[in-house]
Formats: sequence, C-alpha cells, structure tokens
Amino acid sequence: MIIGCPKEIKTHEYRVGITPSNVIDYVSNGHTVLIESGAGLGSSFSDEEYINSGAKIMDTADEIWANSSMIIKVKEPLEEEYSKMRKGQIIYTYLHLAASKELTEALLSAGVKSVAYETITDYRGGLPLLTPMSEVAGRLSVLEGAKYLQRVYKGRGVLLSGVPGTKKSKVVIIGGGIVGVNAAKMAIGFGADVTILDTNLDRLRYLDDIFGTSIQTIYSSAGAIKDEIQNADLVIGAVLIPGASAPKLIKREYLKTMLPGSVIVDVAVDQGGCCETTKMTYHNNPIFIIDDIVHYCVANMPGSTPRTSTIALTNATIRQGLAIANLGLEEAAKQDKHIIPGINTYMGKTTYKPVADEFGLEYTNVDALI
Repeated sequence: MIIGCPKEIKTHEYRVGITPSNVIDYVSNGHTVLIESGAGLGSSFSDEEYINSGAKIMDTADEIWANSSMIIKVKEPLEEEYSKMRKGQIIYTYLHLAASKELTEALLSAGVKSVAYETITDYRGGLPLLTPMSEVAGRLSVLEGAKYLQRVYKGRGVLLSGVPGTKKSKVVIIGGGIVGVNAAKMAIGFGADVTILDTNLDRLRYLDDIFGTSIQTIYSSAGAIKDEIQNADLVIGAVLIPGASAPKLIKREYLKTMLPGSVIVDVAVDQGGCCETTKMTYHNNPIFIIDDIVHYCVANMPGSTPRTSTIALTNATIRQGLAIANLGLEEAAKQDKHIIPGINTYMGKTTYKPVADEFGLEYTNVDALI
C-alpha cells in the first residue's frame, strides 16, 4: 500500500501523523511511505531522518493526496483539503465529526473511507487512540489555566499553588475520565484545592481511592456544577461522550455567578465544548472573555507540545495503521472488531451512529458494507 503523510495545515498545529520510526515499521512490511517535505519539522523530525528510515519525500501535499491509498494525519481535513480526497481513499486521523456537519458531508461526498482515531475501541471499551492526547490535554489544561489566571491576561491574578499565608486556588474539574485524571494530577502537583465532578459513582469511588484526601469528589448535577464553579479560580471542562457532541453543562447564565477573572479551559471543544459560550480558538489567539470570565478553547491543545504529543500519539496509532495497511481496511476490521467503530464514513455512507444521529443522516451498519 502507498501511505501518505501530508503536513498539517491547521493553525499552529505542529504534530505529524507518522514518525521516522513508524516509517521503518511500514516499509519493513512492504509498504511505500510518502512524506510531504517539512511535515515533521514542527515535531523536530527532519526530512533526512525520514529518508534514512525509508520514506520518499514529496514536495507538495497535492502529490501526497494524489498518490496515496491511505492518508495518515493528526487533525481532521480542512476545507482546502476537501478537493484532494479521492473515492475509496482511506483517511486515518482524528475527525471529531459530531462537531462539523460540513466535514461530515465532505467525507460523504468524496466517498472516502474515514477512520477516526477517537472512536476506535479496545477490549475494555476504552478509546486507546484518544487516550494519549487526552493525557496531554489534561495536563496542559492546568498549565494553560495557571497562565491565564495572571492579571496581564485579565485573569484573577492568583497563583494556583498560593504561598504560605495565602489561599490555594480552587480548581474544579468537570468529568473524571482521562482528561480529568491528568488535570487532577497536575493541579494536585501545583498544590491547588481540587474538586472533581462526575455522574459515575464507581468512577468517583476510583478517584477517591487513587487521590485520597488530595481531592474532593462530588456527584455531578446542574445544581452541583453551578455551586462549585461559583468559587472556582479555574474550571476545566473534561467531559466526553465518544463520537458525539459534548453536553452544555456550563450555562451562559452561570458565568455571572463566577468570580471575575476566573478561567474556563474547555478541553471538550473538539466535540463542541461543554460550556454554552465556548467557541473554537487557536494557539496564536487562544482566549476570549465573556462576562469577565476568561475562556481558553483551543481545539488542538497537544499541538503546543508536538514532540511529546506526536510520539505518544503514534505509539498508539501504529498497530491499527499497520493492520489496515497490511490487510486492507475491510479485512483488518473483520479481524479486529475494535476498528469497526472507528469507521465513521464508508464510500458515501455514514457508518457511525452518533454522527448520523447528530445531523439527521441515514445510518448504515458498516458490517453490511465490508
């Protein structure tokens, strides 16, 4: 199979879909790997490293898209890439389709076979290809929140850890999954006062077991969220419904009850965000302010630490990527049922039900197509 990796074009996205180490894996399995020149520079991988690993360097993205049976990326195709997609081509990347009807329709119109990292599962029902970026985003959420609490950014002007003789800052984390756990680790490390809300009592028991008295766990409800964020310095939205839009848990009217200058970091922005006032931002202009509340809503947070993020991501994506390349998507999915939920669109059909439901599209069970 010919596998292509174009340079990411999303604003300030420095990750890359394939590392030189991955190239060795694909080439040793008999595949040809095409890398757009400069695609790895943001993650500190040179063209020479790719060449030495067996890849062929192409000058333009057009060449990559036109000559590859499978495209491996990090972020979803953007509008300028829609016309490059070809019928039957496999696109293996993060898609987050529930947040974009336009992209969903573009994939359907092009007739590609789109495989979303974020909806591939494992034997435990987890999301193994989403996990590493959730870990990075969870940790970054606290770092970014601490930064934008500074007064120069219109924040409250508080230090997350406090110092002797001052109060610790209060961090409220909505959602106790991978993002929430990693945010908690960082916030606890800073010495903050940490509260985690979740609707899963078993999860709250688990969090209580691993963090003990370092955190406060609270069952999540509309009333509990409103109460907790009133005195929070930093609120982290860490809610995930796999493949579907995030619920709007932080209502617009809640902002008026919050401390002026407090910060909301909405990690769920990829799926539309869990705050009613969320709108997607980018690393070059990451924040906006509504009702004196600072909002940080960057959709590709791990892109700011691309070397770590790329290696962590590709450690997770290489196994399924090799299976698809070696066997073809259809046979790979038959042999590994966990790939099936990753197939969001297939030859013009919507094959992931939450996306079909989100946009009122006809759903087709992919088992009937492969």
